[in-house]
Amino acid sequence: MNVRRYGRVFREFFRACLVEEMEYRSEFFGNVISSFFGIGMALLTIQIFFYQTDRLGGWTYGEVLVLLGVFNTLRGCIDFALRPNMPRLLEHVRRGTLDYVLTKPVDSMFYVSFRHLVFWRLIDVVLGFGVIGYGLYVERYVPSVADVLVFLVVMAASFLLIYSLWMMLMTTSFWVVRIDDLSFIFDSFFETARFPGSMYRGAVRMVITYILPAVLITNTPALALLGKWSARTAFAALVVALLFLWIARRFWRFALRFYTGAGG
Repeated sequence: MNVRRYGRVFREFFRACLVEEMEYRSEFFGNVISSFFGIGMALLTIQIFFYQTDRLGGWTYGEVLVLLGVFNTLRGCIDFALRPNMPRLLEHVRRGTLDYVLTKPVDSMFYVSFRHLVFWRLIDVVLGFGVIGYGLYVERYVPSVADVLVFLVVMAASFLLIYSLWMMLMTTSFWVVRIDDLSFIFDSFFETARFPGSMYRGAVRMVITYILPAVLITNTPALALLGKWSARTAFAALVVALLFLWIARRFWRFALRFYTGAGG
Protein backbone atom coordinates (compact mmCIF):
# COMPACT_ATOMS: atom_id res chain seq x y z
CA MET A 1 0.00 0.00 0.00
CA ASN A 2 1.41 3.40 -1.01
CA VAL A 3 1.40 5.38 2.24
CA ARG A 4 1.70 8.79 0.56
CA ARG A 5 -1.10 8.05 -1.87
CA TYR A 6 -3.46 6.85 0.83
CA GLY A 7 -2.54 9.83 2.96
CA ARG A 8 -3.88 12.03 0.15
CA VAL A 9 -7.01 9.88 -0.14
CA PHE A 10 -7.64 10.17 3.60
CA ARG A 11 -7.14 13.93 3.35
CA GLU A 12 -9.89 14.06 0.73
CA PHE A 13 -12.18 11.99 2.96
CA PHE A 14 -11.36 14.39 5.77
CA ARG A 15 -12.15 17.49 3.72
CA ALA A 16 -15.41 16.15 2.27
CA CYS A 17 -16.74 15.00 5.64
CA LEU A 18 -15.78 18.26 7.33
CA VAL A 19 -17.64 20.31 4.72
CA GLU A 20 -20.69 18.07 5.09
CA GLU A 21 -20.70 18.26 8.87
CA MET A 22 -20.33 22.04 8.96
CA GLU A 23 -23.65 22.29 7.10
CA TYR A 24 -25.32 21.22 10.37
CA ARG A 25 -23.54 23.46 12.86
CA SER A 26 -26.34 23.58 15.45
CA GLU A 27 -26.30 19.79 15.68
CA PHE A 28 -22.50 19.85 15.84
CA PHE A 29 -22.44 22.17 18.87
CA GLY A 30 -25.23 20.22 20.55
CA ASN A 31 -23.15 17.08 20.27
CA VAL A 32 -20.13 18.87 21.73
CA ILE A 33 -22.20 19.77 24.79
CA SER A 34 -23.24 16.12 25.16
CA SER A 35 -19.55 15.14 25.16
CA PHE A 36 -18.87 17.49 28.07
CA PHE A 37 -21.82 16.00 29.92
CA GLY A 38 -20.54 12.46 29.26
CA ILE A 39 -17.06 13.10 30.62
CA GLY A 40 -18.58 14.87 33.61
CA MET A 41 -20.63 11.80 34.46
CA ALA A 42 -17.57 9.57 34.05
CA LEU A 43 -15.60 11.74 36.48
CA LEU A 44 -18.48 11.67 38.93
CA THR A 45 -18.55 7.86 38.77
CA ILE A 46 -14.84 7.68 39.58
CA GLN A 47 -15.35 10.12 42.44
CA ILE A 48 -18.11 7.92 43.89
CA PHE A 49 -15.83 4.87 43.76
CA PHE A 50 -13.16 6.71 45.72
CA TYR A 51 -15.57 7.82 48.42
CA GLN A 52 -15.45 4.19 49.58
CA THR A 53 -11.75 3.41 49.06
CA ASP A 54 -8.40 5.06 48.40
CA ARG A 55 -7.44 2.55 45.68
CA LEU A 56 -9.23 0.79 42.85
CA GLY A 57 -7.56 -2.46 41.85
CA GLY A 58 -4.34 -1.10 43.33
CA TRP A 59 -4.58 2.18 41.36
CA THR A 60 -4.71 5.56 43.11
CA TYR A 61 -7.27 8.26 42.27
CA GLY A 62 -4.83 10.16 40.05
CA GLU A 63 -3.80 7.00 38.20
CA VAL A 64 -7.42 6.04 37.52
CA LEU A 65 -8.02 9.55 36.17
CA VAL A 66 -5.13 9.06 33.73
CA LEU A 67 -6.63 5.70 32.74
CA LEU A 68 -10.05 7.33 32.20
CA GLY A 69 -8.41 10.00 30.04
CA VAL A 70 -6.72 7.34 27.90
CA PHE A 71 -10.02 5.48 27.56
CA ASN A 72 -11.87 8.66 26.53
CA THR A 73 -9.15 9.59 24.02
CA LEU A 74 -9.31 6.18 22.36
CA ARG A 75 -13.10 6.22 22.37
CA GLY A 76 -13.00 9.61 20.65
CA CYS A 77 -10.71 8.19 17.95
CA ILE A 78 -13.01 5.19 17.54
CA ASP A 79 -16.14 7.32 17.28
CA PHE A 80 -14.40 9.73 14.91
CA ALA A 81 -13.18 7.18 12.37
CA LEU A 82 -14.35 3.62 13.05
CA ARG A 83 -17.90 3.73 14.40
CA PRO A 84 -19.29 5.71 11.42
CA ASN A 85 -17.89 3.13 9.00
CA MET A 86 -18.24 -0.32 10.56
CA PRO A 87 -22.08 -0.47 10.46
CA ARG A 88 -21.95 0.72 6.84
CA LEU A 89 -19.90 -2.33 5.96
CA LEU A 90 -22.76 -4.47 7.18
CA GLU A 91 -25.20 -2.55 4.99
CA HIS A 92 -22.91 -2.83 1.97
CA VAL A 93 -22.82 -6.60 2.33
CA ARG A 94 -26.56 -6.92 2.94
CA ARG A 95 -27.58 -4.75 0.00
CA GLY A 96 -24.86 -5.84 -2.39
CA THR A 97 -23.51 -2.28 -2.71
CA LEU A 98 -20.00 -3.41 -1.80
CA ASP A 99 -19.65 -3.85 -5.58
CA TYR A 100 -19.24 -0.09 -5.89
CA VAL A 101 -16.45 -0.09 -3.32
CA LEU A 102 -14.60 -2.98 -4.94
CA THR A 103 -14.54 -1.21 -8.31
CA LYS A 104 -12.90 1.94 -6.90
CA PRO A 105 -9.16 2.46 -7.49
CA VAL A 106 -8.41 2.34 -3.75
CA ASP A 107 -7.94 -0.53 -1.34
CA SER A 108 -11.41 -1.78 -0.34
CA MET A 109 -10.54 -2.40 3.32
CA PHE A 110 -9.13 1.13 3.62
CA TYR A 111 -12.20 2.63 1.93
CA VAL A 112 -14.81 0.87 4.08
CA SER A 113 -12.82 1.70 7.22
CA PHE A 114 -12.26 5.45 6.82
CA ARG A 115 -14.64 6.87 4.19
CA HIS A 116 -16.95 8.54 6.75
CA LEU A 117 -15.69 10.68 9.63
CA VAL A 118 -17.61 12.32 12.48
CA PHE A 119 -15.71 15.43 13.54
CA TRP A 120 -17.55 16.40 16.70
CA ARG A 121 -16.26 13.19 18.27
CA LEU A 122 -12.77 14.70 18.27
CA ILE A 123 -13.87 16.74 21.29
CA ASP A 124 -13.70 13.45 23.23
CA VAL A 125 -10.03 13.21 22.28
CA VAL A 126 -9.41 16.75 23.57
CA LEU A 127 -11.36 16.08 26.77
CA GLY A 128 -9.47 12.81 27.19
CA PHE A 129 -6.12 14.58 27.12
CA GLY A 130 -7.53 17.14 29.56
CA VAL A 131 -8.44 14.38 32.03
CA ILE A 132 -4.99 12.82 31.54
CA GLY A 133 -3.40 16.16 32.41
CA TYR A 134 -5.61 16.53 35.49
CA GLY A 135 -4.78 13.00 36.60
CA LEU A 136 -1.06 13.66 36.30
CA TYR A 137 -1.51 16.87 38.30
CA VAL A 138 -3.35 14.98 41.06
CA GLU A 139 -0.64 12.31 41.01
CA ARG A 140 2.06 15.01 41.10
CA TYR A 141 3.93 13.31 38.30
CA VAL A 142 5.55 14.93 35.27
CA PRO A 143 6.20 12.40 32.46
CA SER A 144 9.67 12.33 30.97
CA VAL A 145 10.34 12.51 27.25
CA ALA A 146 10.80 8.73 27.24
CA ASP A 147 7.44 8.30 29.00
CA VAL A 148 5.69 10.38 26.34
CA LEU A 149 7.38 8.58 23.45
CA VAL A 150 6.44 5.15 24.82
CA PHE A 151 2.92 6.44 25.47
CA LEU A 152 2.56 7.52 21.83
CA VAL A 153 3.82 4.15 20.59
CA VAL A 154 1.48 2.09 22.77
CA MET A 155 -1.47 4.42 22.04
CA ALA A 156 -0.93 3.81 18.32
CA ALA A 157 -0.70 0.09 19.06
CA SER A 158 -3.94 0.26 21.05
CA PHE A 159 -5.80 1.95 18.21
CA LEU A 160 -4.48 -0.61 15.72
CA LEU A 161 -5.58 -3.42 18.01
CA ILE A 162 -9.07 -1.96 18.42
CA TYR A 163 -9.37 -1.45 14.68
CA SER A 164 -8.19 -4.96 13.90
CA LEU A 165 -10.54 -6.64 16.39
CA TRP A 166 -13.55 -4.64 15.21
CA MET A 167 -12.67 -5.15 11.56
CA MET A 168 -12.46 -8.91 12.03
CA LEU A 169 -15.76 -8.87 13.86
CA MET A 170 -17.54 -6.90 11.15
CA THR A 171 -15.95 -8.97 8.39
CA THR A 172 -17.96 -11.93 9.65
CA SER A 173 -20.97 -10.11 8.14
CA PHE A 174 -20.10 -11.93 4.92
CA TRP A 175 -21.51 -15.05 6.61
CA VAL A 176 -23.46 -13.90 9.70
CA VAL A 177 -26.72 -12.02 9.18
CA ARG A 178 -27.40 -10.78 12.72
CA ILE A 179 -24.06 -9.03 13.11
CA ASP A 180 -25.64 -6.13 15.05
CA ASP A 181 -25.56 -8.24 18.20
CA LEU A 182 -21.83 -8.81 17.72
CA SER A 183 -21.25 -5.05 17.51
CA PHE A 184 -22.88 -4.76 20.92
CA ILE A 185 -20.47 -7.42 22.21
CA PHE A 186 -17.54 -5.34 20.93
CA ASP A 187 -18.82 -2.25 22.75
CA SER A 188 -19.22 -4.27 25.95
CA PHE A 189 -15.69 -5.61 25.57
CA PHE A 190 -14.27 -2.11 25.12
CA GLU A 191 -16.12 -0.81 28.20
CA THR A 192 -14.08 -3.19 30.36
CA ALA A 193 -11.01 -1.17 29.37
CA ARG A 194 -12.38 1.84 31.30
CA PHE A 195 -11.13 0.38 34.61
CA PRO A 196 -7.84 -1.11 35.86
CA GLY A 197 -7.39 -4.69 34.72
CA SER A 198 -6.32 -5.66 38.25
CA MET A 199 -9.85 -5.04 39.60
CA TYR A 200 -11.22 -7.98 37.59
CA ARG A 201 -10.98 -11.51 38.88
CA GLY A 202 -11.01 -15.10 37.62
CA ALA A 203 -12.09 -15.96 34.09
CA VAL A 204 -13.02 -12.37 33.22
CA ARG A 205 -9.50 -11.18 33.95
CA MET A 206 -7.98 -14.01 31.93
CA VAL A 207 -10.19 -13.21 28.91
CA ILE A 208 -9.54 -9.44 28.89
CA THR A 209 -5.81 -9.98 29.43
CA TYR A 210 -4.89 -12.88 27.14
CA ILE A 211 -7.75 -13.56 24.70
CA LEU A 212 -9.33 -10.15 24.00
CA PRO A 213 -6.60 -7.90 25.41
CA ALA A 214 -8.70 -5.02 26.72
CA VAL A 215 -6.16 -4.48 29.51
CA LEU A 216 -3.44 -3.87 26.93
CA ILE A 217 -5.56 -1.25 25.16
CA THR A 218 -5.85 1.32 27.96
CA ASN A 219 -3.84 0.16 30.94
CA THR A 220 -0.53 0.01 29.05
CA PRO A 221 -0.67 3.61 27.70
CA ALA A 222 -1.76 4.91 31.12
CA LEU A 223 1.09 3.14 32.88
CA ALA A 224 3.52 4.49 30.26
CA LEU A 225 2.57 8.09 31.07
CA LEU A 226 2.93 7.33 34.77
CA GLY A 227 6.49 6.10 34.21
CA LYS A 228 5.57 2.47 34.93
CA TRP A 229 6.61 0.95 31.64
CA SER A 230 9.24 -1.34 30.25
CA ALA A 231 10.67 -1.53 26.74
CA ARG A 232 9.69 -5.19 26.67
CA THR A 233 6.02 -4.41 27.36
CA ALA A 234 5.91 -1.59 24.81
CA PHE A 235 7.51 -3.79 22.16
CA ALA A 236 5.09 -6.63 22.95
CA ALA A 237 2.11 -4.25 22.62
CA LEU A 238 3.30 -3.12 19.19
CA VAL A 239 3.95 -6.69 18.03
CA VAL A 240 0.51 -7.86 19.18
CA ALA A 241 -1.18 -4.93 17.43
CA LEU A 242 0.66 -5.54 14.15
CA LEU A 243 -0.09 -9.27 14.38
CA PHE A 244 -3.81 -8.61 14.79
CA LEU A 245 -3.72 -6.09 11.93
CA TRP A 246 -2.12 -8.72 9.68
CA ILE A 247 -4.75 -11.27 10.70
CA ALA A 248 -7.56 -8.77 10.04
CA ARG A 249 -6.11 -8.02 6.61
CA ARG A 250 -5.85 -11.70 5.70
CA PHE A 251 -9.34 -12.38 7.03
CA TRP A 252 -10.76 -9.53 4.91
CA ARG A 253 -9.17 -10.90 1.74
CA PHE A 254 -10.44 -14.38 2.58
CA ALA A 255 -13.98 -13.09 3.20
CA LEU A 256 -14.09 -11.25 -0.15
CA ARG A 257 -13.96 -14.63 -1.91
CA PHE A 258 -17.43 -15.38 -0.49
CA TYR A 259 -19.01 -12.07 -1.49
CA THR A 260 -21.54 -12.63 -4.29
CA GLY A 261 -22.57 -9.00 -4.87
CA ALA A 262 -25.90 -7.52 -5.91
CA GLY A 263 -26.29 -10.02 -8.71
CA GLY A 264 -26.15 -12.95 -6.29
